[in-house]
Order: sequence, then C-alpha cells, then structure tokens
Amino acid sequence: MKSTSLVALASLGLAAAFSSAASAETVLRASHQFPGGKGDVRDEMVQLMAKEVEAADVDLKIQVYPGQSLFDAQEQWGALVRGRLDMTALPLDYASGRHPEFSATLMPGLVRSHERAQRLNDSEFMDMIKQVIEEAGARVLADAWLAGGFASSERCITSPDTVQGQAMRAAGPAFDEMLATAGASIASMPSSEIYTAMQTGVLDGANTSSGSFVSYRIYEQVDCLTAPGENALWFMYEPILISQQSWDRLNEEQQKALTEAGQKAEEYFAGEAAALDQKMIDVFEENGVEVVSMSPEDYEAWLAIAKESSYKTFAENVPNGQALIDAALAVE
Repeated sequence: MKSTSLVALASLGLAAAFSSAASAETVLRASHQFPGGKGDVRDEMVQLMAKEVEAADVDLKIQVYPGQSLFDAQEQWGALVRGRLDMTALPLDYASGRHPEFSATLMPGLVRSHERAQRLNDSEFMDMIKQVIEEAGARVLADAWLAGGFASSERCITSPDTVQGQAMRAAGPAFDEMLATAGASIASMPSSEIYTAMQTGVLDGANTSSGSFVSYRIYEQVDCLTAPGENALWFMYEPILISQQSWDRLNEEQQKALTEAGQKAEEYFAGEAAALDQKMIDVFEENGVEVVSMSPEDYEAWLAIAKESSYKTFAENVPNGQALIDAALAVE
C-alpha cells in the first residue's frame, strides 16, 4: 500500500509538472524611448501588438517598457541583436554607427510624403535595408515612417541660411552634415533629450518627428515650428523590431500571431501618420508657437546642399551607398 501511494503521488507530481510546462507563457520584453500612455503612436503600435498577441491565445505575452525604463535609447539596438532585449520600436538611424547603411533611412529629401513612404516599404530599397537588419540579428515586424520638421527658439527655419549660427539637433549623420554645411553647429542626442537641451541653452533648434515634437512637449521651448507640409525634408524610418534569437525561440503559432499583430500595428500607423502632422500643428499653435512651412524653393535649396554633402559622403563611404540612394530615388 505504501509503495502504491508513493507511485500515485509521484504520478500526480509529474502530471502537475507537465501541466505547468504546457501552460508556461513566453514573455517578450519590448523596450522603447517614447512616453507611454500619452498618445505617442509608436508606443500605441507596441501596445496594440501586445493586445493582439494576448487575444491570439498562443501562450505569448509582450511586456512593454516605455520611456527608456528598461534600456536607454542608444542601447536598444545592441541589446536587441545580442538577444538581451526581445523587441523594440527604434528610430533605425540610431544604429547607423554600427551599420552606416541605416543613414539612408533618414536622408534629406529621400521620402518627401507619406504616400511615397508607403511605396518605399515594398521597394528594392527596403529589401536592401532589411537585409542589413537581418544579417545583424533582427527582423522587422512593422514598418513606420514618421514625417518631421524643424523647431527653433531663435528664428523660423525655412531656407538654408536660416540655420546659420544655430546649435541644432538633427537625429542622424546625413542631416547633421547637411545642416553643418549650411552653417549650423551640431549637437547629437536622442529625441528624448531635446527638451532639456533647449531648456538649458545647449540647443537653439532641432529636427525630430511630428510624434516626438508633441510627446516630448518641445512646444514649451520654441518660438517657431516648420511643419512638414507638402515639402517634407525630414522623414525617418522607425520600425518595430524583434531579435532573431527571440524569434527563433517561438513556436509556429506564436510567430504567426506576432506577424499578424505586426501587420495590424503597421496598418494602424498608416492610418495615423498624416494625422500626426496636423496634431503637431494644432498643439503648437494652441501653445502660441508660430507655424510655417517650406516653400518648394526652400526645399530645392536644401536638397541641393544635401546632394553635395550628405548624399555624396554616403555614396562614397558606405557599402552599397550609391545603390541604396538610386533604389530609393527609383520609387515613383
């Protein structure tokens, strides 16, 4: 009897262990630099994916860490490709120090409109960019291109001469070089640091996305905003990425649920993209900031400077640099 009881207890223990293992939930940690719960579309995309994955009921959960609460903005790419971080919403040019090809995703005048950004997503250009991403150890779950503009506490930025003497933040090497050629001094930092840098006088002006201009409350520190309008010089690729190591640990059902959630997040963003620009204009005007836009002549003057500075440097110094530029420009 005693032996039978021990066998029964052992069997129950094994059954409980198997049951626990079968119901074990895989948790993916998603980190990004943007404010959570304040209407930033990039956080909303990740949160939407978390809800979709949970609803799929495939023992998968996405735990979201907004506002650099898990990794600093500049640490996320390295953490992702080393497998220390599962997912991120990342301005890809932040990783251009490791992969200079990524600067093509924040190249002055390469996108110009939200409609063209959508067409770029399905182009040879993006196939080339995603190949670099995948070779580095990550993969794209959702595409997102954010338009952006200029803001300054000194003067409205329209034609190239208006940046002369201003300390500017531009987000990536291609814009840095173009602005420096036009006479600005450059201070590099993630968008999450713009507010404090302007508050303390480190910056006079900045480039960033429409979403970041609002969610980081830059309107409190500037007198003039140059909105994207029909001549958007600044567009940045900010995808949702997953570590290849994390992806490989998922089963087929979980991978399918995550892929479908990424598609829904991308579709949600596509519907919100243009509205972000108008929301930015409305918020800045409500806070007493002058809002202007570039004329076609201003845009072409900037593009001429970019082609002789950042475009030229990129083509000469980056592997496949000219091929990347040509592939992007080939998109109608």
